[in-house]
Amino acid sequence: MRISVLTLGCKVNQAESSSIEGALKSFGHKIVELTEKPELCIINTCTVTSKSDYQSRQLIRRAHRAGARILVTGCYSELNRESVSAMEGVEDIIVNNNKLDIVYKLTGCRIDSSSYFPAQTRSRLFVKIQDGCNYSCSYCAIQKARGTSRSEDAEVVVERVNKAVESGYREIVLAGIHLGTYGHDLKPKVTLSNLIVTLLKKTKISRIRLSSLEVREVDDELIEIFSDKRLCNHLHIPLQSGDDNILKSMNRLYSSQQFSFKIEDICKRVPNIAVGTDIIVGFPGEGEAEFQNTYNLLESLPITFMHIFPFSPRTDTKALKMHDNTPLPVKKKRARALEALNKRKKIEYMTKQTGKTLEVLIEESRSDGTCYGTSGNYLKILIPSKAYSRGSLVCVQIEGLQEGQLVGIPFMSHN
Repeated sequence: MRISVLTLGCKVNQAESSSIEGALKSFGHKIVELTEKPELCIINTCTVTSKSDYQSRQLIRRAHRAGARILVTGCYSELNRESVSAMEGVEDIIVNNNKLDIVYKLTGCRIDSSSYFPAQTRSRLFVKIQDGCNYSCSYCAIQKARGTSRSEDAEVVVERVNKAVESGYREIVLAGIHLGTYGHDLKPKVTLSNLIVTLLKKTKISRIRLSSLEVREVDDELIEIFSDKRLCNHLHIPLQSGDDNILKSMNRLYSSQQFSFKIEDICKRVPNIAVGTDIIVGFPGEGEAEFQNTYNLLESLPITFMHIFPFSPRTDTKALKMHDNTPLPVKKKRARALEALNKRKKIEYMTKQTGKTLEVLIEESRSDGTCYGTSGNYLKILIPSKAYSRGSLVCVQIEGLQEGQLVGIPFMSHN
């Protein structure tokens, strides 16, 4: 059967879709793009923002217009089962915690996510090691959609990563909804740092990257592991707001000062690390003074890039009952101000790379005789050579920025 797997949202969704694709391929199904007239579409939805809700509905409508049967899963359909079921073309909704039941539904065989990988169409693989969340941020519906924190056994993760290496992957991304709580539910209890050390010892994966982590969960033990160059010098640590009253209203469990101290400490101890963050603008109670606190904090910190979201109230959250007193034009104005700061900080960080040696994972060889890839510190690098295939690791010296693009000259590769 010709099947299209369409994915929105987080790296956990991407990891889950990857397992579904790989399993279906192993049973003889062909994975195709939506434009290639699939007989069936599997849509893995997201509900982190109102825009994600809209995109989820749009994907379902596009799949219906393409004439495909439709199976829907993910956080949006989990929280909106009735309305999604009523959409034209939707054949079934698969519960969030059992997405691999899609494979059983189509093949009659039950599998586990460590057993299958897609054919190597990408250079990195998202490996889900944790699901669910124990926090109760006032704006977020994901805890209700995903449940409480649950971790994969370390040996299962090791097996999965070793299979990824055998399949030709050079980089894995450890993904989780609340990644920093990895292992807290296991017996005996372990930590994310324990798992990373185990993977460095028991696998030959060339690079390990971490998905989003909460600031309180980046401890000294984890920071010290970055001395191993196989752990990519890149972190994503959500801030959400730089105002303490707003953070309290969000139920974020840290202060702006604690966030600031941690980011400064990380950047002092891990050379050339890239640190990204998430920001919500226009949260209820955010006036000009509160927004300025956020702006000033971000301006003062060595943040490399930001993901900026105007606040949108989510169903069944505490924030839904708060008075959203910020007009949409004001939210957009604040978002534009932060986007301008984000652009400036990205360029500053990229400019500092000139003369440095970076290891680049090749993701694409282009018809114009160039290659394109990603460095350990999560920068896109253009290489003026066609000598390297996808999946190669190439050491380059950064020449500088050319038309907003970092250019690197290769001098060593690990094919």
